[in-house]
Amino acid sequence: MPQTSHNLTVSNYTNKTIKCVCVGDGCVGKTSMLISYTTNTFPQSYVPTVFDNYSVTVMINNEPHTLALFDTAGQNGFELMRAFSYANTDVFLVCFSVMSPASFNNALKVWINEIRQSSSSSCMAPFVLVGTKIDLRTNLADIELLAKSKQKPITREQGERAAKEHGAYGYVECSALTQENLKETFDAAILAALTPLPSKRVGILCCCS
Repeated sequence: MPQTSHNLTVSNYTNKTIKCVCVGDGCVGKTSMLISYTTNTFPQSYVPTVFDNYSVTVMINNEPHTLALFDTAGQNGFELMRAFSYANTDVFLVCFSVMSPASFNNALKVWINEIRQSSSSSCMAPFVLVGTKIDLRTNLADIELLAKSKQKPITREQGERAAKEHGAYGYVECSALTQENLKETFDAAILAALTPLPSKRVGILCCCS
C-alpha cells in the first residue's frame, strides 16, 4: 500500500494538491525511490525508465491532501518532455546517487540550473537535494570500483554543504532498497512546498545515513 506521511501541521495551508517533480541523472534511483515509497516494495526486476505519475494521500493539519509525484527521464533528448512536467510544480527533488560523484556534480551544475531556467526567480518552486542509494556506501565492491578512478562516495557533509551553497530548502539522503529515510525524504518535500517563501532554502533537514 502507498505510504502516508505523519500528520504535518502547517499554518494557513489550504491547497489540496502538492505537485512534486523528481529530477536527476538517469540510473541514480529516482524511479526506484518513487516505486518503493508509493508501493512499500523495492522493485526486484524490471525498473521502468520513467515511473507512471502517481498520487498518495498525506495528512496535513489532520486533513487528507494529495501528493502528486512526477518522475522525469534524465537522459539527453528528453528536455522538452521534462519541461512539460515542470509547469505548476510546488517542489522539486533534485536527486543524485551518493555512489556517483558525476551525478552529484550534475545535480549541482545541470539539474538545479534546468529547474531554475524553467521558471522566473520570483515564482521558482523550492527544491530539496536528495542523495540516493545510501545502502551502497558500505558495499566494498562499489567502493573499490570508485577507488579505481580515484573517487569516493559522496559524504553526508558534502551533501549538506552543497544544499546550503546552492539554495536548497535542505538535504536528505535515503535508500529505496532498505527504505531508510525514504518517508522522511517525501516529508521534507512536503514541508518545502508548504513553508512560506521568506523562510525557504534554509539548509539542512534530515541527513541521517
